Amino acid sequence: MTESVNTKTHTDIKRLVWIERLLPPSLRPYAYLMRIDRPIGIWLLLLPGWWSIMLSSGGITAFSLHSIKTLALFGIGAIIMRAAGCVINDLWDRDLDKMVERTKTRPLASGIVSPKQGLAFLATLLLIGFIVLLQFNKTTIILGVLSLPLIASYPLMKRITWWPQAFLGLTFNFSALMGWSAITGHIAPPAILLYIGGIFWTIGYDTIYAHQDKEDDLMAGIKSTARLFEGHSRKFVAACYIIAIILIALTLFSAKGLTPQTLLIALPALHLAKQITTWKPENHASSLAIFKSNHNFGFLVLALCAL
Repeated sequence: MTESVNTKTHTDIKRLVWIERLLPPSLRPYAYLMRIDRPIGIWLLLLPGWWSIMLSSGGITAFSLHSIKTLALFGIGAIIMRAAGCVINDLWDRDLDKMVERTKTRPLASGIVSPKQGLAFLATLLLIGFIVLLQFNKTTIILGVLSLPLIASYPLMKRITWWPQAFLGLTFNFSALMGWSAITGHIAPPAILLYIGGIFWTIGYDTIYAHQDKEDDLMAGIKSTARLFEGHSRKFVAACYIIAIILIALTLFSAKGLTPQTLLIALPALHLAKQITTWKPENHASSLAIFKSNHNFGFLVLALCAL
């Protein structure tokens, strides 16, 4: 097997001033291992849960202290579990990451953090996450435990299937089910619609993200929907976004009925349409910028759920 040549000239680690100044050198690698420098992943994991909490609570005007506490706990849980997922991903991928310019300086790939240290850190994160999970009702605890196999297996999917983005969608949007059950104690049809809609949203935005690494993924044998659809990626992402919008609209309708607020689904729909029309698939900077803009979509949907 020939050794691959990197095609990227940048790293995905951002040296943040507060991390470099406030944390001692021994802790800085763990902050970067958690991707604290790139909070977009936290938002994309958290927002489907917040959508569900808002809807199942009856909107912002019906909010209770329990709803506020649930939002806060989900925020803490998203930070911890996103970090745990990153550690799992980097443990699986540390050899592959060495071959990609964008990821070769990650703590595990570069050797700054050893696999044994990474496992110990992962155990600590999972313990904290479990303590947070125990604050919820029985149904939500069961759902949280059921999500663990998805979190653990996702990094393997890009080795065995062309659809790792679908598995990411199954994992990242599980909070839509958990948010509903955390408020009501059960899962209702709107939560299921919201979960499926979130899955298609994730497939779309992660296909955009994967376009940054197509060349390196090809050499490393990594599969993705970006490689699967190649020149047809724009149409594929557009189809995913259309399905996502339809399902989220059905969620709002099933939870609230047909109201003026429900019709405002046009606003996040226009945001996704702008993504499709302005995205330049062969431009890495464009793919990253469009991917990051999805937190704006998430907040638009959150506003609709809160009305």
